[in-house]
Amino acid sequence: MVRIKAGITTRRRHKKVLKQAKGYRMARRRLFKTAQEAVLHAGEYAFMGRKLRKRDFRSLWITRMNASLRDLGTTYSVFIKHMKDHHIELDRKILALLAVKKPKIFKQIVDEVNKT
Repeated sequence: MVRIKAGITTRRRHKKVLKQAKGYRMARRRLFKTAQEAVLHAGEYAFMGRKLRKRDFRSLWITRMNASLRDLGTTYSVFIKHMKDHHIELDRKILALLAVKKPKIFKQIVDEVNKT
C-alpha cells in the first residue's frame, strides 16, 4: 500500500488558524500550537460576549428607565407591575428609548399606567 502524505492538508489547516490569529501579539500569531490555543480561547470569549451583551443592554435599559421614572415620582418595579396589570406590552428597549429621546411621550405612558 502506498503511503499518503498529508502535507497539503496540514498546511491548509495551519494557514487557516494562523490567518484567524492575525493581529495577536508575539508567538500567538506566528507559532501554530500557540495560535491554535489563542484562537480557541478567542472563540470562547466571543461566544460568551454575545450572551453577556444581551444582559448588559437589558440592565442599561432598566437603569435609564428607573432614572426617568424617579423624576416622575415612581420607581421601576412599581411601573413594571402596573404595566403588567394593565396588559401593556412595551418592551424595555422601547421604553428606555422613549425615556431618553421622547420624555413627553414616556410621561404620557407613565400617567396612563398610574391612573388606577
